[in-house]
Amino acid sequence: MSFARRCAFVALFLLVAWPSAALAKDRFQHPFPTDLLTVRDRAQLTNVRVSLPLPDCGARPSDCADVEVLNALDGFNVQPRLSIPFSEPIDLGSVSSDTIFLALPSGRRVGINQAVWEPATNTLHAESDELLRQGRRYVLVVTDGVRAADGGRLDTSSFRRDLLTGGGGAAEERYRDRLRDALAWGDVRLRRVVTASLFTTQSVTATSEQIRGQLDAATPEAATFALGPSGERAVFPFASVQGLVVQRQVGTGPSFSTSPVPAAVPVFPGAIGTLAFGRFVSPDYRTAAGVIPPYPTEDGTPEPQALNFVHFNLYLPSGEEPAGGWPVAIFGHGFGDSKQGAPIAVASTLAANGVAMIAINVVGHGGGPLGTITVLRSGDAPVTISAGGRGIDQDGNGTIDSTEGVNAAPPATLVGSRDGLRQTVNDLMQLVRVIEVGVDIDGDGTAELDPARISYGGQSFGGIYGAPFLALQPDVRQGVLNVPGGPIIEIARLSPSFRSLVGIGLISRTPPLYNAVPDPLLQNFVENMPLRDEPIRVDTVPGASAIQEFIDRSEWAQNAANPVAYAPHLRSRPLEGVGEKAVIVQFAKGDRTVPNPTTSAIIRAGRLVDRTTYFRNDLALAGVPGYTTTNPHTFLTNLAGAGAPIAVGAQVQMATFFASGGATTIDPDGDGMLFETPIAGPLPETLNFAP
Repeated sequence: MSFARRCAFVALFLLVAWPSAALAKDRFQHPFPTDLLTVRDRAQLTNVRVSLPLPDCGARPSDCADVEVLNALDGFNVQPRLSIPFSEPIDLGSVSSDTIFLALPSGRRVGINQAVWEPATNTLHAESDELLRQGRRYVLVVTDGVRAADGGRLDTSSFRRDLLTGGGGAAEERYRDRLRDALAWGDVRLRRVVTASLFTTQSVTATSEQIRGQLDAATPEAATFALGPSGERAVFPFASVQGLVVQRQVGTGPSFSTSPVPAAVPVFPGAIGTLAFGRFVSPDYRTAAGVIPPYPTEDGTPEPQALNFVHFNLYLPSGEEPAGGWPVAIFGHGFGDSKQGAPIAVASTLAANGVAMIAINVVGHGGGPLGTITVLRSGDAPVTISAGGRGIDQDGNGTIDSTEGVNAAPPATLVGSRDGLRQTVNDLMQLVRVIEVGVDIDGDGTAELDPARISYGGQSFGGIYGAPFLALQPDVRQGVLNVPGGPIIEIARLSPSFRSLVGIGLISRTPPLYNAVPDPLLQNFVENMPLRDEPIRVDTVPGASAIQEFIDRSEWAQNAANPVAYAPHLRSRPLEGVGEKAVIVQFAKGDRTVPNPTTSAIIRAGRLVDRTTYFRNDLALAGVPGYTTTNPHTFLTNLAGAGAPIAVGAQVQMATFFASGGATTIDPDGDGMLFETPIAGPLPETLNFAP
């Protein structure tokens, strides 16, 4: 390396390794993440709390609000966007998981993936090749295997000098001491290290575990079925139910939309014996803004802010009730759906296998609280009860959208749906406690549901919040996650169904981050991010790097409800007091709503390849007469036309799994080619959309 080049690198390193007052307050020029951007906090499990510098809040209020959210966390993203600035262009061919990696104290290394080179700032961005462990310290090491663009060596002497003799205050000195020790983890000689940083990952599960402890320590009120107009029990012989009429509150006028719902899709006629509507009380830990306040992860005591009256639909099988009551599956519905939607399409299949089903509305779903369900009965008068809608007019425009209330309100928009999903998980954990107390449906003083045989099945959004629920709840031992994915921001950016939501978020910021002339759907912004295992992307698109950073921050802020972050705790690393779970992941090739790479992220993080059933929608399109579905996202509940046998097969796999207590996993089409159980090839990391 030339003398001038070496001097430039040394000068840069003084900025990279040890930030000073001369740096811009909103942009640190050193490898990110780093514990230099934390403060000591003994109330946290990690002993630190994030302390990013605030930008000019007058000029950049959106960034300022985001930083306030992040600064409440006790560590960095568990799948971080690593940013490494250089003084000059580098040879991108020299970048690999051998030359840049993360290391743990055990000496185990984690490589990099999805790398982006930003030539305008000579910065390399990359994600960790795998999900990192929560609440752990990692060292990021850049070795001299990374070369300058002309093939020359990068200088390493300045790093050694500053590591041993650099200035700064007591915090910087402690950091250098820890970094010196941590470099031994990577088993690389110091003279080969170009630069490095030490950082701590956040605690993902701590607050939810604290809440679970509170729920377990209390005895909930029993569920009530006295929801009729005069307090009569809303329990009906299913054979007498001709259908439902749902009046969904869609505005504060109030205004409503009316939709008839068939009593059941006739998959297994006669399998359901009883339809019941009930309600239980669950503590709500969110504020009026839809945020669970930050609590110390070591010794925090989350405080309920209100009480939820959570309504449920319950389907009991026909026939003789087993001793101890019916096995029961909690079913989680999808985004924009309700307990009157997907659950009813699966209920008769579960009932035919001797499994009851219970379903609640997700936070923000089911319309407003004034909505009703009218039960139409043969030979008797209709009965109207509350639909238990959990939507609100959060933005004050007079309407209640299908998911309004699940997201946090401004200025905490970076929180997204994190706390709406965490509260839904809280409600499901409370539902388990209610079942354990005893659910007396017919009023005879005995419980009809077996508290020792509770399962969970969730579709789409239900699979997303289902992963945290299963990981946290010890008394639900088996579950089926149908078409889940994560992180949510990654689903949204890759999905044609949801990409507009990201566009709206980008263009609504101050200043806006939308970096293209907006199209009508707000989907043509350019983030310039590669998929997993793709070659390094060279990013020359103005504004793309800022969008990448926003996506990383969204993922980081929302990890407490990210199914990918909970996936390791399903089987390979159960949380304390929670055993290993029996799990099936069902997903479909070419899903356009929850794209394949986001489901693969859950499977990979949870080491669940052998527990994965893969529906080959491409083979169905090519070989099943009359089958034309190009988006197979709803293959579990699509009971119309040529898709019906596929749906029934997937449902029977779920029902058999639950009925066996997680012991039996069947292939939905036996020796057929449409389902791979387990998935036959490598996990899909591309979109695979059908034409």
